[in-house]
Amino acid sequence: MHPQRKQRLLIILFVLAGIGIAVGLMLYALKENINLFYTPTQMANGEVPADRLVRAGGLVVVGSLQRDPNSLLATFKVTDGVAEVTIQYSGILPDLFREGQGIVAMGKLNAQGVFIASEVLAKHDEKYMPPEVTHALEQAHKDGKQDLESARD
Repeated sequence: MHPQRKQRLLIILFVLAGIGIAVGLMLYALKENINLFYTPTQMANGEVPADRLVRAGGLVVVGSLQRDPNSLLATFKVTDGVAEVTIQYSGILPDLFREGQGIVAMGKLNAQGVFIASEVLAKHDEKYMPPEVTHALEQAHKDGKQDLESARD
């Protein structure tokens, strides 16, 4: 092989190796920063990784909101129509937070199965619901219908 071609081949190989390493590092960094969305059913089934920051959402169960009179701690339950998960949040809840409406909370699930939220987001108007919550509720509704039909057979 001609020395000049050999030199070009080495340069191309080094450039490709550098691009490969850069892409690998970017994918690793993105994997560490992804916040996956989980439904209350998935959380109740134990599908949530321990000590990992995730998002959870659903409808706030009517009558489940409890506030600690001595602090900003609020405890409430969220459902997707199949299962319920208790969420604890220490802070000021959004102005649009209401029972019976959709929310998305970011936080971690503790050993007792209580979701400790670091952030709570509420819907911003009458018709909006976060896409993940809408999909989860539709999926739970479909699963419930299938279970009902199989029970009839």
